[in-house]
Amino acid sequence: MTEQATAPTRKGRGGIFGFLRDLIVILLVAFLISFLLKTFLVRSFYIPSGSMEHTLEINDRILVNQLVPKVIGVERGDIVVFRDPGGWLQLAPSVNTAAPSPLESVLQSIGLAADTSSDYVVKRVIGIGGDHVACCDADGRVTVNGVPLNEPYIVIPPGETRASKIDFDVTVPEGSVWVMGDNRYNSRDSRYNQDQPGKGFVAESEIVGRAFLLNWPLNRFTWLGNYPDTFTGVAKAQKTHAGS
Repeated sequence: MTEQATAPTRKGRGGIFGFLRDLIVILLVAFLISFLLKTFLVRSFYIPSGSMEHTLEINDRILVNQLVPKVIGVERGDIVVFRDPGGWLQLAPSVNTAAPSPLESVLQSIGLAADTSSDYVVKRVIGIGGDHVACCDADGRVTVNGVPLNEPYIVIPPGETRASKIDFDVTVPEGSVWVMGDNRYNSRDSRYNQDQPGKGFVAESEIVGRAFLLNWPLNRFTWLGNYPDTFTGVAKAQKTHAGS
């Protein structure tokens, strides 16, 4: 008499309990991926003030590339998010901020919601290490290494013709940047922080990353560029200045 092997029968995947288990696994993986992205690659920030109008408006959300400047160098014209170097936010105009809810705080911590904390500043890089930045020339323009900038992104109030209300003349230390807001007459940036310990410069080590995408609201969805044409000739002029 021979024994006949019987194949084990496959049981179901567990019905609703199996579905819930798979859903939990998917959510945990999604949270882990989001956390890793926030930690190493991309982070979202909320815009609370009008200092970067009209490039960035109040309540906009932006995505920031955290490989800048640790892996990819910061460039003139980049919009960067950085930690307050000390005292900047005390001088800033009133901002539209509110304490996040407990749920929002959790989502922020894992990268699923924009950071709404008041510890960060967003501005545009005008000068990098070694640059001589000054304002204003006879036509009211900012100059970098003697090259006047035509800045299509800035906002100047009616009746004003200068790219900056106040004069300044600085040389940016290596490893630092000089930043200004696009809304030039409503931005407490490097110009207004020269009496602070950092002399108005922002150390590259304080930069969280470069803003590359305005992702909310959807009707303003756009890539954020650094206007290379505005800074044409500036790098060459820097070498000339360094060699003189």
